[in-house]
Amino acid sequence: MKFWVAVFVVVAALAPAQQTNKYSGPRPPKPDVPFLLHAERLVETESGEASEEKRKDDMVAIMKGSTSPVKTPLPEPIFLFESQKIVPEKLQLFKLSVGKSGNREVVFGKKAKDSGRPIHLSFRKLDGTLYRIEAAEILDQGEYCLSPSGANQVFCFQVF
Repeated sequence: MKFWVAVFVVVAALAPAQQTNKYSGPRPPKPDVPFLLHAERLVETESGEASEEKRKDDMVAIMKGSTSPVKTPLPEPIFLFESQKIVPEKLQLFKLSVGKSGNREVVFGKKAKDSGRPIHLSFRKLDGTLYRIEAAEILDQGEYCLSPSGANQVFCFQVF
């Protein structure tokens, strides 16, 4: 009996300490836009809309331009995301390739190989509607985008 009382006292003592641990780092200035976390500085991802094109058995999502102006040296980027309309867990990360047209694209379908395969992400709620999103795999150098599942909205960046 004394053991359970001691356990309860320890748990009760720790509970208020856990509740007061509020996130105190930088916060994204805009909702529903992923921001790359570079130390204490936030870098807004390139926002846009992907266009869709049907090619034989494949569907191709195309982003204008061959490179993103947003760059990170981190092979496992961390994003801060203030959720308002977009559910963070619906975001998917894709590696992009540059197509014949000179635009960035991701191919979905039978011939897509690994192009249309989402890269694993981890999600952690920091405070209220603020989330920390991390690539759970090391990313090679190249072009990438985050996109909500089922939407054409994209948030692009480059790993260099």
